[in-house]
Parts: sequence; C-alpha cells; structure tokens
Amino acid sequence: MSETPGDDENNNPFKGTPFEHLFGQGSGGQGGAGGFDMSQLFGAGGPLAGAGGAGGFDMNALMGQFQQMMQPYDGPLNWELAQDVARKTVAQSPDPSPSGKQRDAVADSLRLADHWLDSATDLPSAVTATAAWSRAEWVVATADTWKTLVTPVAESSVGSMGDALPEEAKAMAGPFVGMMSKAMGGMLAQQTGSGIGTLAGEVLSASDIGIPLTETGKAAIVVANVEKLAEGLDVSYDDVLLYVALREAAHERLFANVPWLREHVLGTVTDYARGISINTQAIQQRMEEQLRGVDPSDPASFQRLMEEGMFEPPRSPVQEAALARLETVLALIEGWVDEVVGQATEGRMPTAGKLRETMRRRRASGGPAEETFATLVGLEMRPRRLRDASTLWGSLRTRQGTEGRDGVWTHPDLLPTAQDLDDPLTFRADASQPDALSDEEFDAELSALLQGGLSGTAPEDVVDEGSTDQGDEPDEGGPTPA
Repeated sequence: MSETPGDDENNNPFKGTPFEHLFGQGSGGQGGAGGFDMSQLFGAGGPLAGAGGAGGFDMNALMGQFQQMMQPYDGPLNWELAQDVARKTVAQSPDPSPSGKQRDAVADSLRLADHWLDSATDLPSAVTATAAWSRAEWVVATADTWKTLVTPVAESSVGSMGDALPEEAKAMAGPFVGMMSKAMGGMLAQQTGSGIGTLAGEVLSASDIGIPLTETGKAAIVVANVEKLAEGLDVSYDDVLLYVALREAAHERLFANVPWLREHVLGTVTDYARGISINTQAIQQRMEEQLRGVDPSDPASFQRLMEEGMFEPPRSPVQEAALARLETVLALIEGWVDEVVGQATEGRMPTAGKLRETMRRRRASGGPAEETFATLVGLEMRPRRLRDASTLWGSLRTRQGTEGRDGVWTHPDLLPTAQDLDDPLTFRADASQPDALSDEEFDAELSALLQGGLSGTAPEDVVDEGSTDQGDEPDEGGPTPA
C-alpha cells in the first residue's frame, strides 16, 4: 500500500526528536526512503536557515571545519586530535625549555622540601625522580592520565547519541548516528585539547590540580609558570620555587603512601561519566542558536564555537552528587597538603604565610584555566573548601598528633565528609588519643569505626559505607587556622 503525503508525518519514527528535520519517509531526494537531506536543516524553512548571517550558511565552510574531526580514530574520543589541539594552544605563547641551571634549581628545591617535610608528617618520602618542565612537556607527560580521566566522559556522551532515539528510529538512523558520534568525538577532542592546553599555561607542577598526573615518585615543576607567579608577588623567586616544591613533594608523599587514593579520585570521575544523559532536544536548540552567530567567511568563528562547549549537556542529579564527592576529596587532599606544608615551613620561611594565602586563594577560587576546563569537559578540579579542610587536619593534629591526623588516610571510609567540613574543629573530637591505646585497643576502635562507629562517637560522625550523598556544600568562609 502506497503512502500518501499525509502519512509522512505520522510514520516518521524520528518525530519529536532533533533528527525529525533530517530524516523522512516521503518520496524524492536524499530525504526519502531513510535518507536525509542536509538542505532540510540549512535550507529555506529549515531550523538553521540563514545561519551565519544574511548571506545564508555556507555548507562548504561548515563541512571544512568538520573534516578534521571526522578523520578515522579508535575509541569514543579522537585523542590524537586532542593532543594536537593542546600542543597548538600551548604554542600560542613563548614556551622555552628549562635551562640546565633551572633544572638544577628545581632538583635542589625538591630535595630541600623533602627534608623539611620529614618533620611535618610520618609519611615517608616518595620522590624518586625530579623534573623541570616546559608547558609542552607538561602536556606530553600528563597525557595518559588525562586520557583516563576524559575517556569515560566521552564514552557516555557519544554513546548516548543513539540511546536518545526511539527504537523504531535507530535502524534508519544508524549511519547518520555513527557519523554524528564521530563528529561529537572530534568535537569533544577539540574541547578537551583546548582545556588541557589552557591549563598548561597555569599549572605549577605535576600534581597542582590535586590529582596525580604522572607516575608515582616523579616530582615535576613547570618553571615558566612558577616564574610568572613570582612576578606578581612581593616574594623572591627562590622562595616561590621552594614553596611550590614543598607542595609537590607533599602531594607525592600522600598519593604514594595512600595507594587507594588515586583510584578513588578517578572512580569518582567515572561515576560522573555514568550520569551523563544527552538531552538531544536541548542540543538541537543550542545548535540552532549558536550556529546563527557563526560567520562562514571566518573559520575561527566555528573554532570559537567548539571551544565554548557546544555539546555540554546539563548535569544530572547523579553527576551533581559525583562532583560534590570529587570536590570534597580534592579539598581534603589540598587541605592536608596545606596543613603539612604549613608545619614544615614554620620557623623556617618568613614568607610562607604570604605564599600559603596566595595558594589558598588560587586553589579555592580556581583560575581562568580551571574554569575553562570545567566549561569544556564538565569536570571541576576546584577544592572550594580548602580552608575548612586545612582547619580540620590542623585541629586533628593538635588533639591526636601527626599519627592521628595521617592515620585517617588508612581507609576511604575514615575520611571526613562534607558535613564534617561544616564543623571542622569537632571531627573525631571524642576519639581516644592513639598513644593512649594499646595495639589491640586501637585495632578494636578501628574495626568499630568501619562497622558503625567509635565508642562514644555519634552515628552521624561516621561515613555510611556505600553512601554517595555528601550533602550541600556551603560557601567558602569556614574557620581559618591561626
């Protein structure tokens, strides 16, 4: 039985989706019999008609921008393209390789930093190699970890393209969805590369964002960025370099001596990725709005569009919970480093107080590079509650010593929660002093905590095993240690 023109709309399996404008079952042209006609999208009466100005949209210019993204690649993300974009972003500014003198200065600073840290924490030194990097070297050296971080996000983003279609439309849309998935993978690569390249212009060391981006034991400092930071401070470059070295060496000690921590952080990112759900209707609307502002005679305008996070989906409740957990653990990491470095520099470095405040503000507020990466990839690497976390660790050290403070990292279930950061001075306030317990008593108290609570400790002070709710994060402004 032949279909009448009136049946086309009723029988279109893509009705109600963004693909409704591209596919049809009527006769004639590419739009019939399961094909699609790009003129339906950009031609007269199409949703993107006239995009690019009064002269209409130049499809050749648009497809030229997509050509690079559509090159064959394996996996959900064109990682080679991402790395290329990151390197090109870095190359936009001078990026000299560190000289031999600068490399020696970095190595000396890290050795001195490690020596000072011995008096501030019981965790042993973990630095087995040192490096002074250019920004481009930071991009290359951290690439594997960035790929691990971003791939789950890309998999969920690209995979949800087909999932958003009704079942009866998937067979017909197969080739087109495959093409669009490759395009999205390329676009995400553009965004990721731009974010990493921009971050390279600000990060001070390998662990500056609170995540170990290199192999355990390798402490590295980005010399040009440390010099740039020192230029804006009334502090000598040598002091700034030593303070950055202290923070880098402290990060190395923590991640090397807490073997579960790296996977804990990366697992939180994976939880975030699992919560991605692409709202294709919202994407279509956003495409229509943004593409109208593209000048087809200016290829850079489409590049800017991609760098603005064109396909950034709204966050789901699952993602919001994962980001809250990530923010809390990053705050705890940065707060511990802040507390330990504060102890290591006490009585040794007169400028430490000024540098400590500078680093706190820099990490808590996040610089332009971190904001860029959050916009592009949707991941926030910003511990807004650093001050509260530092206060918590300092208070715990005052009451229980360095052993009690550092012992909290023994197991993830012992870590403070977001609620604990609301009142950092009382975290484990009722716990016994470690040196007041025998080994058997300490083991019993630890077992009790993991099973439900320390003796004399209220249930709400204990992390529920498997819980993902970190509660609402209040604004910055918790108590600051003296």
